[in-house]
Amino acid sequence: MTQKVSDHILERLREWEVEHVFAYAGDGINGLLAAWGRADNKPEFIQARHEEMAAFEAVGYAKFSGKVGVCAATSGPGAIHLLNGLYDAKLDHVPVVAIVGQTNRSAMGGSYQQEVDLLSLFKDVASDFCEMVTVPEQLPGVIDRAFRTAYARRTVTAIIVPADVQELDYTPPTHAFKMVPSSLGMASYAPVPADEDVLRAAEILNAGEKVAVLVGQGARGARAEVEQLADLLGAGVAKALLGKDALPDDLPYVTGSIGLLGTRPSYELMQECDTLLVIGSSFPYSQFLPEFGQARAVQIDIDPHMIGLRYPFELNLVGDARSTLTRLLPHLEKKKHGKWRKKIEKDTARWWEVMERRAAVEADPINPEHVVHTLDALLPDDVILAADSGSAANWYARHLRLRGSMRGSLSGTLATMGPGVPYVIGAKFAHPGRPAIALVGDGAMQMNGLAELITAAKYWQEWENPQLIVAVLNNQDLNQVTWEMRAMSGAPQFLPSQALPDVPYADFARSIGLNGARVEKPGDVESAWRQALASDRPFVLDFRTDPAVPPIPPHASLDQIEAAATAILKGDSDSADVVKQGFKAKVQEMLPGGRRDK
Repeated sequence: MTQKVSDHILERLREWEVEHVFAYAGDGINGLLAAWGRADNKPEFIQARHEEMAAFEAVGYAKFSGKVGVCAATSGPGAIHLLNGLYDAKLDHVPVVAIVGQTNRSAMGGSYQQEVDLLSLFKDVASDFCEMVTVPEQLPGVIDRAFRTAYARRTVTAIIVPADVQELDYTPPTHAFKMVPSSLGMASYAPVPADEDVLRAAEILNAGEKVAVLVGQGARGARAEVEQLADLLGAGVAKALLGKDALPDDLPYVTGSIGLLGTRPSYELMQECDTLLVIGSSFPYSQFLPEFGQARAVQIDIDPHMIGLRYPFELNLVGDARSTLTRLLPHLEKKKHGKWRKKIEKDTARWWEVMERRAAVEADPINPEHVVHTLDALLPDDVILAADSGSAANWYARHLRLRGSMRGSLSGTLATMGPGVPYVIGAKFAHPGRPAIALVGDGAMQMNGLAELITAAKYWQEWENPQLIVAVLNNQDLNQVTWEMRAMSGAPQFLPSQALPDVPYADFARSIGLNGARVEKPGDVESAWRQALASDRPFVLDFRTDPAVPPIPPHASLDQIEAAATAILKGDSDSADVVKQGFKAKVQEMLPGGRRDK
């Protein structure tokens, strides 16, 4: 039988070792859908509830597998729906290939139904490679370049295939003028800086007395080298949120996350260092880095486009983190672990005591910090974690200690609502034998998490390990924005925009064949986590949490504290509880060291 263009597309995906395509059907890709039927559903078509969720699942798959995530959608509205998930991939430097349909070539330019100028629409999100296939001979070259570009530049690429082209007989490019042959595969490579730059970096780091290191997701493959460097230099290591799993949190000199959602030890590490080394991170908030001129600074990043940003670095090294550190380490002089290192370790140990105390603060009905802090001790060794945007990200950043092979991520740069549930679904297709947990707010759950539970219900029996837990922090408030209004604008909570209806999330999960439980008492939190972790199918935990518990960081500025107080004085609807919970949380930092008796 003659192979059609649509058949060849799926064949080429298989040759690129694509096993799953996250997608939603539509007549703009009818040719591809028919080809899937002829191909015995290989690669597997994973049906999301919405194209945005398909894109998020591709992002989650790519983040936790290291492979390109692939998503597909129909023309017009389907392609438009992909965009938010694709921008999430682009801004977090995640390789994703989008395959989208288009109206027939004969209808283009005729204001036809579902006709959208997709080349213009995808021009920004897929700026490194976006092509429309108009004749069969363009394949396989377009597919191969899309994959190689996505891998090489860790970005989004897009392939647009008109509906009528999908149905054409496939003819390969020939050995002729204006034909473009192609080949499969992409060899691994690890760029490194010049020898003289490595030696100069060593000189800067050796001269420092108070060395601080900031690592991001680009350092994930260099864990052993970062640990060795920190030991040699007597350094403390802070982590950008996308690099939370780059280094274990049980190392005494790892100060945890940095930034607005970060820890006090990370803040103080940056405020007091005289030398800064940034590895594989484009952490954007320069106000949390050392004062300009305070520290000599070196950056290592594989992407020359992202080098030299955020801080006036004395030296910018373009190179793979592991390969560059391997060349740098022999030139570093071992420093004595004196006052600087001891202070870092003492501050970090005290921070975790403060977090334990804050989690123990009573709230009405449940302190969200208690929910997440309780999970910390129960995390499976090989767990994959995702946090949604909002106050859930605060507790993920501050209370969960990732160790060993644990993985975790969130929407770091776009900080969009809604990826928590689809991230862990994508992760389960990448690692069907590993448990996965999503921490989401009730706003994100209502936005799209509820519908995407249907996807989990559709596919969970395919997974070797059925453990997938969605923990909803149900406080009936768009809590992060509420606190940002208070702390940044001095404005009280605006209920018409912030108040959310109470939804029986666990009941919905049970109604579609999953498990679930509503938790309304602090004493039931640990047993609920244990019940969910022991479940034989995906489990939704509906935790009724207190919206008055402040996510404002321990290193909040005086201006932020004054603004929040002003908002309360202006008549915030939750003023009494906000004052009470804010005071109780803050006082935990002022107590003497040592664990509090319970």
